[in-house]
Amino acid sequence: MNADTRIPLSVAGPDEFANYFNISRETIDLLKIYEETLRQWQKTINLIAPSTVESIWQRHFADSAQLLRLAPENVRSWVDLGSGAGFPGMVVAILLAGQRSPGEGSIVRLIESDARKAAFLGEIARKTAVAVDIIHGRIELSSTQSSFGAVEIVSARALAPLERLLGLSSPFFGPDTIGLFPKGREVEREIDTARKHWDFDVRLEQSLTDREGRIAVIRQLAAKSKG
Repeated sequence: MNADTRIPLSVAGPDEFANYFNISRETIDLLKIYEETLRQWQKTINLIAPSTVESIWQRHFADSAQLLRLAPENVRSWVDLGSGAGFPGMVVAILLAGQRSPGEGSIVRLIESDARKAAFLGEIARKTAVAVDIIHGRIELSSTQSSFGAVEIVSARALAPLERLLGLSSPFFGPDTIGLFPKGREVEREIDTARKHWDFDVRLEQSLTDREGRIAVIRQLAAKSKG
């Protein structure tokens, strides 16, 4: 990533995205396929807020891509909860694929309970030929969690208040797991509420795409003892 620290970033399209995040032309081409497919499906399925359709590269692609700067350089396991239209998980999968050798398996898993959105994610994976695991199911079900151990990164965007989000995330946390959760102006209040039931370390990082946004970086998550 370049050293430009303007907040918020101005990412109007693929050229600005490529320049800021130092992305190859091949990877940009995959994101163009993603954008085109998203616009097509949006006509019949409400995948993203209609007001953000004309700012996909800023509001969705760049907003997702910024999480990579907070992850380990050689991250090997990433689960995205409530992936929806694939933000941030599918964008992360595409960007990581551009950094890895051909034939390496998937390291990103996307969990989505809505069948239509899961089908959309499958279509993006098919069209881009990016290795990603798509799990159609509810996050809190044991049948969904049973194929997971602890992962390196857990992410979720606009899924739930932090207290609820930590509950959904906890089955995927180990001692070294990092949670990356983009939040808005109420993040401090959400942290205070979550501390009633959870112990955790938290660091807030400035969002690159929203002046009022913060990314809650969560470590050492554990439920408080009931006693």
